[in-house]
Amino acid sequence: MVDVVSSEAGIPRPDHPLEQSSGAKWFMPAFGVLVLVGIIYVGYALSQDLAEAKTVPWILLGIALLIALGFEFVNGFHDTANAVATVIYTRSLPAEFAVMWSGVFNFLGVLTSSGAVAFGILSLLPVELILQVGSSSGFAMVFALLVAAILWNLGTWFLGLPASSSHTMVGSIIGVGLANQFMAPAGSATSGVDWSQATNVGVTLLVSPIVGFFAAALLLYVMKLLVRNPALYSAPTGSAPPPWWIRALLIFTCTGVSFAHGSNDGQKGMGLIMLILIGVVPTAFALNRTPDINYLEAYKSASVAVEQALGRYIKPEVTVADAKATVQEAVRSRLWSDQTTVALQKFIHDTTAGLQPYATVDKVPTDLVSNARNDIYLIGEALKLIDKKQLLPMQADDLKAVTNYHKAVDNATKFIPLWVKVAVALALGLGTMVGWKRIVVTVGEKIGKSHLTYGQGAAAELVAMVTIGMADRFGLPVSTTHVLSSGVAGTMAANGSGLQWSTVRNLALAWVLTLPCSIALAFVLFVILRHIF
Repeated sequence: MVDVVSSEAGIPRPDHPLEQSSGAKWFMPAFGVLVLVGIIYVGYALSQDLAEAKTVPWILLGIALLIALGFEFVNGFHDTANAVATVIYTRSLPAEFAVMWSGVFNFLGVLTSSGAVAFGILSLLPVELILQVGSSSGFAMVFALLVAAILWNLGTWFLGLPASSSHTMVGSIIGVGLANQFMAPAGSATSGVDWSQATNVGVTLLVSPIVGFFAAALLLYVMKLLVRNPALYSAPTGSAPPPWWIRALLIFTCTGVSFAHGSNDGQKGMGLIMLILIGVVPTAFALNRTPDINYLEAYKSASVAVEQALGRYIKPEVTVADAKATVQEAVRSRLWSDQTTVALQKFIHDTTAGLQPYATVDKVPTDLVSNARNDIYLIGEALKLIDKKQLLPMQADDLKAVTNYHKAVDNATKFIPLWVKVAVALALGLGTMVGWKRIVVTVGEKIGKSHLTYGQGAAAELVAMVTIGMADRFGLPVSTTHVLSSGVAGTMAANGSGLQWSTVRNLALAWVLTLPCSIALAFVLFVILRHIF
């Protein structure tokens, strides 16, 4: 376990940066008011949305939401500590104020996020579990992956190891998928893990620390060539802050990393909360009840276009008995046949016909909402086999109809209410202000053998900010922890400062063990919870 106020790197305790007082006594009361206002808003907005629901299982909903927000709370004090380590150890900001500052920009990052990462993570889950999220297996899935992720994050935090919450969540999802496949009766139509999607996410998570290490090292080297001011490459002396231009640079990069972390990592909690809401109260959250009157009509038009496109690839005399079952089997097996084309066209036609009498989603009967969402989601997954997997060769114009349908499906099923963003932002912001010291000490003192210089802090933070921002732009989950801590290690190596190999070994061990351990935890929890629910 890491001593939270260490002098291992040669920093005398009286001058330790963690002992530096911010003097901003007004900040915590102001943030407390913000939290209170946020809680009131979340409660009011949730009650308004639940007015659409027939019945609400309040206890189950409350427990599920608390666990999901608990994951984001742990994520806050576990991951965000990386963003503030450099500004604290370079004396750019007092420790307490740096944490508060980071919490605010995590909050803003969550509020302005797109949602692409949220639904990218959920696409790793077995399709039938998403379609049955309101069933006992669906609840077991949600609770298993959340509890597994929280347990691993807490364990690594207790040991002061900067492990990745993104890595942990992906591992938990894979564990649930494997357990779902393991427990399925022999011969049943069930899927486990979408390994192609898991591979894409896994490669991103595994490569990003390597990118962080070498990019930060290269950036520091380039800085030394172009900016020949010795002050930039000096360690802080005493408790005095750095020159104003260095301080501005470090605060800017800390702000950027915090904002990018909120925008990327906060989305994982959003996606899981939406999964919970769809399962517990589907009549209120299964479909996007936007006031835009054109949105449902746009979906109907896109459905007709893709139905006509599929018709051009149907072979004569091919029939199917159960269109939906045939489509489900194609999605499960990721195989295509002539029967699949016929079944998908018929399934799209029937689904659209069921929604045809209604001009807007708020006119759709509540009994129809949940089934309509599942059907729309299943069609979207089937069409991915065409445009992503290219299992049915299509001409360019017909593929465009498929792409347009995906956009319409996203508008219908992939939405995040503002109150969900606010709730996640509050949990992440609060988590940032609790328990941050353990990870800060590891990043600030225990990676390199010498004190972190201004240039090293700026290079590591700048690389992390850009990497996470780009990943968010493309809807890919990356680890703030891995990118930043490996960036610090890269600058230490480039500077010839030397690395504390015991810490590097522990970081690498946490990096290697996170996936298998979170997979195992989620697997066991899912099996146990399937016997409880």
